[in-house]
Amino acid sequence: MKRYMALLRGINISGKNKVVMAELKKEFESLKFEDVKTYLNSGNVIFSSRENIEKITKQIEEMLKKNYDFKIPVFVLEQGKLKVILEHAPIWWGSDDKIIYDNLIFMIPPVTFKEVFEEIGEAKEGLEKIQNYKDVIFWSFSRKDYQKTN
Repeated sequence: MKRYMALLRGINISGKNKVVMAELKKEFESLKFEDVKTYLNSGNVIFSSRENIEKITKQIEEMLKKNYDFKIPVFVLEQGKLKVILEHAPIWWGSDDKIIYDNLIFMIPPVTFKEVFEEIGEAKEGLEKIQNYKDVIFWSFSRKDYQKTN
């Protein structure tokens, strides 16, 4: 059995696209996923399954479409892949510095890093750092300078 993380995009933001995490956990359990845990009010769900990632993604998408009246993009990641991604994090990313905000951005196919990078442009020197590894972007910036970044 493998461990997975499902990232549900655009839920519970400023009171919009409301999804109750306790209900979401039950909905994941109804799909026969095991050891289901939700993280804060974020739409991040960690669980175990014997199924492959394509089948899991399809099951989650169908469940969400049935239970919610708004579209929820889903990205499912296997724990081993996340470990590899984090092993390739740049040295400046993930520090304990509380004034720096670190983000890990996943591209949901068919979106590519090239498309996103063309949209956001080069990092603004002294304000932010951006680096990609395959289909993710490591992005760090100073909390006080956020409004000046991409």
